[in-house]
Amino acid sequence: MRKQSKKTKFHPAWTKLDNTAILFPVIASQEMSNVYRISATLKEEINGDLLQQAQDILLPQFLAFRMRLKMGLFWYYFEENDRKPPKVREENSFPGTYINKSQNNHYMFRVTYYKKRINLEVFHALTDGYGGLLFLKELIYQYLRLSHPQELAGEKDRLSPGLVLDMEDSYVRSFRKPKSREEAYKSKKAVILKGEKMPRGQIGVIHGYFPLDQLKAAAKKRGVTINQYLVGSFVYALYTEYLKGLPSDRPINCCVPVDLRGFYDSHTTKNFFAMVGAQFKPEKEEYSFDEVLKIVADSLKEQITKENLDTILSYNVSNEQNIFLRPIPIFIKNIAIRSVYYATADATTATMTNIGDVKLREPYGQYVEHFYAMLAMSRGQNLKGAIVCYNGTLIVTFTTAFTDLSVQKRFFRLISQDGVQVAVETNDFDPES
Repeated sequence: MRKQSKKTKFHPAWTKLDNTAILFPVIASQEMSNVYRISATLKEEINGDLLQQAQDILLPQFLAFRMRLKMGLFWYYFEENDRKPPKVREENSFPGTYINKSQNNHYMFRVTYYKKRINLEVFHALTDGYGGLLFLKELIYQYLRLSHPQELAGEKDRLSPGLVLDMEDSYVRSFRKPKSREEAYKSKKAVILKGEKMPRGQIGVIHGYFPLDQLKAAAKKRGVTINQYLVGSFVYALYTEYLKGLPSDRPINCCVPVDLRGFYDSHTTKNFFAMVGAQFKPEKEEYSFDEVLKIVADSLKEQITKENLDTILSYNVSNEQNIFLRPIPIFIKNIAIRSVYYATADATTATMTNIGDVKLREPYGQYVEHFYAMLAMSRGQNLKGAIVCYNGTLIVTFTTAFTDLSVQKRFFRLISQDGVQVAVETNDFDPES
């Protein structure tokens, strides 16, 4: 009698959502996708078939991206996804659109391409910019090994040596019980940008290219860091163009995400960041650029300290770990989370995030021209900026739902007036461009 072979049963890995990720499934929608994009422009046209192969080779080695979102009785959670990898497609929509899980084999990321550009778009519950950049870099390496088999014959189809793909919840590991509730940051109503919007579903993109050495010199001359200089320039542009240089009862509050890994010795591929706000409240008739720059720089310096980040982290995690909240059904938790988010959404004017200085392994760097990052719109925030530096060029990318570009133009003009060469590129959404 012939023995029947048994099919190996798939036992999926599962994990809880990190403290930040808890919010995103609750508030995600077509209008507020919570999707960010990191892109790389190569020096050659992209072969879509090879990019698909590269993704399919990489995905089994990257558990952090091989997850799908499930809803339990009390919390959302991640479960390993054993479905076919998502389809790599030529780009045919605006950046940061909603990821429909049922149309994406339940994966929470997508890879697209256009001419020489590779785009990675990620639902923020999965990971932050650090984790997204790790995945994109490995995808580029694998793609180049396929597209240049002779030149890269000595390179193996495996992850980079020494790459750490830790999936710990660093929020929980770094948690310390807060001394008092009063220690936590408090949100106040900020200036909310309003204006004529583009048609629903459309988003405007404008890139500004800066030589890093010139930008360093300009920031040093003003007595601030590059990040403080860029955020301060953004705030000053909002003050002069949107508020027309007039006093305001509400502050301009530019949200700045801070990567916590360096503060807490973490290499997690899950989300691990905290939000601080670069605040400026115009109370007198006129402020100079230097005055606003100093106020913003001081605001950031006061908040980006280990002590303050401890307070923010501890406050956020303590709410999640409250034993009285744990047995509450998820549909009730969702109502509460959504209402708290909506109540605090008017505390932020805009966001500017800095992905940092991207480094590629040799010999791959010679094939890559630029990196970009883009943020989707969120409630009350219809203008956002993202910063990436690569190979001596820093790129600031603004995404907006507004037709008016006066704030962005003022931003680039300010920096240009400081002796920095600026090259600007848009996605042709501006009728004046």
